[in-house]
Amino acid sequence: MSQTTSDFLIQRLREWGVRRIYGYPGDGINGVMGALNRAEGAIEFIQVRHEEMAAFMACAHAKFTGEVGVCMATSGPGAIHLLNGLYDAKLDHQPVLAIVGQQARAALGGSYQQEVDLVSLFKDVAHEYVHMASVPQQMRHLIDRAIRTALAERTVTCIILPNDLQELPSEEPAREHGTVHSGAGWRSPRVIPEAMDLREAADVLNAGERVAILAGAGSMRATDEILEVADLLGAGVAKALLGKAAVPDDLPFVTGSIGLLGTKPSWDLMTKCDTLLMVGSSFPYSEFLPKEGQARGVQIDIDGRMLSIRYPMEVNLVGDSRETLRALIPLLERKADRAWRKSIEKNVAEWWRVLEARAMSSAKPINPQRVFWELSPRLPDNCILASDSGSSANWFARDLKIRRGMMASLSGNLATMGPGVPYVIAAKFAFPERTAIALVGDGAMQMSGNGELLTIAKYWREWSNAHLIIAVLHNNDLNMVTWEQRIMEGDPKFEASQNLPNFEYAKYAELLGLRGIRVDREEDIGRVWDEALAENRPTVLEFITDPEVPPLPPHISFEQAKSFASSILKRDPNAGEMIRQSLKQMADTWLPGKSD
Repeated sequence: MSQTTSDFLIQRLREWGVRRIYGYPGDGINGVMGALNRAEGAIEFIQVRHEEMAAFMACAHAKFTGEVGVCMATSGPGAIHLLNGLYDAKLDHQPVLAIVGQQARAALGGSYQQEVDLVSLFKDVAHEYVHMASVPQQMRHLIDRAIRTALAERTVTCIILPNDLQELPSEEPAREHGTVHSGAGWRSPRVIPEAMDLREAADVLNAGERVAILAGAGSMRATDEILEVADLLGAGVAKALLGKAAVPDDLPFVTGSIGLLGTKPSWDLMTKCDTLLMVGSSFPYSEFLPKEGQARGVQIDIDGRMLSIRYPMEVNLVGDSRETLRALIPLLERKADRAWRKSIEKNVAEWWRVLEARAMSSAKPINPQRVFWELSPRLPDNCILASDSGSSANWFARDLKIRRGMMASLSGNLATMGPGVPYVIAAKFAFPERTAIALVGDGAMQMSGNGELLTIAKYWREWSNAHLIIAVLHNNDLNMVTWEQRIMEGDPKFEASQNLPNFEYAKYAELLGLRGIRVDREEDIGRVWDEALAENRPTVLEFITDPEVPPLPPHISFEQAKSFASSILKRDPNAGEMIRQSLKQMADTWLPGKSD
């Protein structure tokens, strides 16, 4: 049998190092499915429950491995379903290739069934490269350019394949005018600024007396360099949420996350510094950065378009974070005065005491912070963590101490619900020997997580280590939005929009052949974590948590306090418990451990 265009596609993807495709079948992509079958495992196909989950998994694969993630869907509705997960990849700057089917070329323009203008549909999310193949001779350069562009630009690309083209014999482009002859392969460049610009940046940093560092996802490969710079400058290190794993949380000068989900030491670091070094971050919220004019600024980013758009920087350096910091370090002077560093370390030590007190404060029936606090010292070495959006992201950001070798992520800039479970599934396929833990709310679990438990049930026996844990915060409330209604809008909880139907997540897991454990007593939390981490199969931990434990911001503004009071006056349905828990959490902020 001669090689089809689809056979060539699979062969070429393998030449690029693609080992796995996440997707869902359909007649618009049948030719490629046949080629995958004929390839006999050269590329593994992972069948998900919904195409959106395939795109989330491709994004997670890219985040955790640095490789291009690949997802696949059929024409029309299948292709449309990919979009949310692809936007997650685009906004978090991850290299992902989407391969989608299309109706036969002769039918296009004829209002045929499932005919969607896919080039236009994907033009925003895959704006750097989206093309539809029209002849077999195109396939080589379409694949080569789509993958190379995804890697070089850290973005989403898309190839559209009409279903009749998929079955045509593969053809190489003729050596003649009007053809393209591409090759496979891409290597990451070494990008560093000019010596003059590095010297200028060093002068700013050396002149500072109170230096703050903000590390983002772009600094993930520069841990040692950030720590050396912090030591030389006596600086504190705050982290954007996507950069949680960039530097360990168990260091005394690491202040933790920044922003609404951030810590008080990070807030103090930014409000009191006189110099800001931002590395590999596009953290968007200017109210959590120094006031304009308060601090001199230096920023490092591989993408020059992202420089000086969050804070007006004095020196902007286009370069790879690690290479740029390595070039900068010899120019930095060690600060003899360590008073600033000592004040940071004092704040950090006090903050961990506050967090412990908040976590151990009683609730009805379980304080969600305690779920994370009890997990933190039990985290296995080199584990991979994923949080979903929602209140779970608060406790993920604050209560978990990330150590060296761990990886952690969530939907950062899109902040969509739903990626927590597919992220850890992708993590297990990429690193089957490592423990993977998803931390999700019941809203995200009902939206997509329950469906993907079926995917876990289908594949978990293939993994060399079956340690995968899904921790569900079961409070029957879309909790983050409930608190946003109260604190940002001054409105009481709107029960019609916020209350979730009750669901027994642990029993459902058991039904699927997984382990399920329901936890409704605070004294059982630690024991159950130990049990799950020793289990020889994937486990769903269903924690019955109190929705009235407030996700306190690092700094409460007058407007936030005013809105909170307004929601009470407007007769929030849970005002009594909300007030009680809020007062306890505030008391533990000022007098740790005294609230009970």
